[in-house]
Amino acid sequence: MARLGNLLAAASAIWLGITSVASGATVKGKPFPDLIDVTIDDLASGLSSGLFTSVDLVNAYVARIAQVNPILHAVLEVNPDALAIAADLDAKRAAGTTLGPLHGIPILLKDNIATADKMNNTAGSFALLGAKVPRDSTLVAKLRKAGAIILGKTNLSQWANYRSSNSSNGWTAIGGQTYGAYYPNMDPSGSSSGSGVSSSIGLALAALGSETSGSIVSPSQKGNLVGIKPTVGLTSRYLVIPISSHQDTVGPMARTVKDAAIILQAIAGRDRHDNYTSAIPFDCDKMPDYVAALDANGLAGARIGVPYNALSANGSPTEMAAFWAAVKTMQDAGATIVSANFTVPSPNTTSIVLGADFVSDLAAYLSELTYNPNNVHSLADVRAFTRSFPAEQFPDRNTATWDAALALGYNNTDVRFWNDLQRNYYFGGEGGMLGAIARNGLDALVMPTSQSAGRAAVVGAPIVTLPLGFYPGNWPVTRSSRGLVTSGPKVPFGLSFLGAKFSEETLLKLAYAYEQKTLTRVNGPKPYIVPNVEIGDFAGF
Repeated sequence: MARLGNLLAAASAIWLGITSVASGATVKGKPFPDLIDVTIDDLASGLSSGLFTSVDLVNAYVARIAQVNPILHAVLEVNPDALAIAADLDAKRAAGTTLGPLHGIPILLKDNIATADKMNNTAGSFALLGAKVPRDSTLVAKLRKAGAIILGKTNLSQWANYRSSNSSNGWTAIGGQTYGAYYPNMDPSGSSSGSGVSSSIGLALAALGSETSGSIVSPSQKGNLVGIKPTVGLTSRYLVIPISSHQDTVGPMARTVKDAAIILQAIAGRDRHDNYTSAIPFDCDKMPDYVAALDANGLAGARIGVPYNALSANGSPTEMAAFWAAVKTMQDAGATIVSANFTVPSPNTTSIVLGADFVSDLAAYLSELTYNPNNVHSLADVRAFTRSFPAEQFPDRNTATWDAALALGYNNTDVRFWNDLQRNYYFGGEGGMLGAIARNGLDALVMPTSQSAGRAAVVGAPIVTLPLGFYPGNWPVTRSSRGLVTSGPKVPFGLSFLGAKFSEETLLKLAYAYEQKTLTRVNGPKPYIVPNVEIGDFAGF
């Protein structure tokens, strides 16, 4: 996009004009963490003490994007108003008004989360380039109210990985191919690909991603991150470009459990525009305090289930060895480990549920547009545009997923959809993870993140993933059909805590306790590519 190029060019000029690039060790002569490791608490402390400003932060992050985006293609667009917003928030702080822990903190958004500003909302497709929404999505409105700076939009797997049977994670027609930061040409996983890469190397403090099945937790594990896939209905999906109203959810992708919890606190809650949020079982004014729940001793006394019969026999020996070591760590920390097998195999009706939902839910989103430059009002319209617009790269990247959805001949108001949805609820409920949790009186289940997504997805249950380990330096490189590195030396993998619906408070307590005992992210290998621009390059200029 021209706007991204212009802004990044300007940022590069600012950065190159600095006489020396700070290591991040000091800001105005005072010790301060590098932006790849910095936390919300660190930034809030620096801002409140006057060590630097939010304008400094925006300049530093935009310059970091300028350094690596030509290689990684993680960010689609930078908010042209970010500096003005930062200046306003700096002024509020100087006048004694602070909106909370996110005040003046830059956050990136996956480009299916709509903003009513000068940025686009495209899901990576030219079909929606230039389209306008009537207002901010509810999530964005909540972030702005909390004082966060919406820094820009991240690349993703086009249409949240819901278009083709032969595409690649992290590819969009608009943004090209996103790459992971832990190995050259690395598959970033999908579909919140750019959000994961951006958070992993500090292109913002954190990012929001969305998940239908795996799209937060999988790129989070590839970025050595904490990712929260909330219960469906804990966070609003209003004006988020959809796949499935029954499975879509939006959550944070951050570098620490606490940072992720702070962001979840800001975005969770009821929304009259999304009736799924009416299922939240808490009083509107008494949502759980996700940050206060964090407890370094939180594993003591917990009942943690391992679904032995659901663990893949084909899992990587390295990953599984790390998983069993993690289970031992939990046990040593005072948790009771319980065998909690699922009673039925994984469902095979998910594609029908998603297809019928997409037909209905995409049309509902398109009906909200106040400006629809390509006159697309249905999935059939979007498919026709995609097949006729050369930059969409059809047929090299096909529309097979949409073809199957349209071939159903019905949407999510049909009884055939309802029957398949009930099967999914059984596979994920009594026959799956929710049944295992209830029968065994568990606080959570644990699984390798590479195996966790599907069981939670079909029933709308939550997952918190966090770093578990890395492949060794001599690990062989494997590649996808399009040449992306799917596994290789020092590539991260993750651990997932899965819970009952709306049990995020408990999952975060357990994840925080495990994180504090292991510190896997900070003690592990660093990405192969990291920007070297730091706050100190801008503070005081």
